[in-house]
Amino acid sequence: MADAPALIALVPCAGTGSRAGTTGPKQYEILAGRRLVEHTLAALAAVARISRVLVVVAPGDATLATTAQREVARCGGATRAESVFNGLAHLRAGGASDADWVLVHDAARCLVKPALVDVLIDACMGDVVGGLLALPLPDTLKVARGGRVRRTLPRGDKWLAQTPQMFRLGALHAALRSHVSQGFAGVTDEASAMERAGHQPLLVRGSAHNFKVTYPEDFALAEKMLQDLDR
Repeated sequence: MADAPALIALVPCAGTGSRAGTTGPKQYEILAGRRLVEHTLAALAAVARISRVLVVVAPGDATLATTAQREVARCGGATRAESVFNGLAHLRAGGASDADWVLVHDAARCLVKPALVDVLIDACMGDVVGGLLALPLPDTLKVARGGRVRRTLPRGDKWLAQTPQMFRLGALHAALRSHVSQGFAGVTDEASAMERAGHQPLLVRGSAHNFKVTYPEDFALAEKMLQDLDR
């Protein structure tokens, strides 16, 4: 009998966080006594079904080291998509199967809960494509031009993508590979690459707490929430 597909977490961690207003990469900012990304990695390590956690950092970045809980690969690229693609190639070169599931998670989503990751796994394990955590759009959506509202879009079928995003290693690698020559232009997340390859990823309801630390004001909110979790 063939071995069951493994569940592998891949965390792209090579970005600079230009919108965050920090002097260095935002994923290394200290929140509640630890680097932001350390909170993220601790949550993933707490998911029992995830057998391996790969962190993809920029070449020459010595901030993180490989431990018993995670492997660090210094093969990050200029974009998130390139970092994920390089991370998938690293996994394949290291013996991972194309049938294995890969859960790509943003380094800056440090408030993800292990139970929410388990919800995604339960929903996707039997799915032919895989899927992602997401939230139905709660607010009115405007299209702007020149700083003024051009029109309002219906929000009934709009969702806000989150992570993790869970797909088969081989399928995701192939979907991203077709965009290498264009520098991964327009590939904003793994689901968008899968969509362009003709797939329809499953939407799994996420949580408002699973937000991505992006702007300067997000740090204080994330730190307060992390402190509350420790009480």
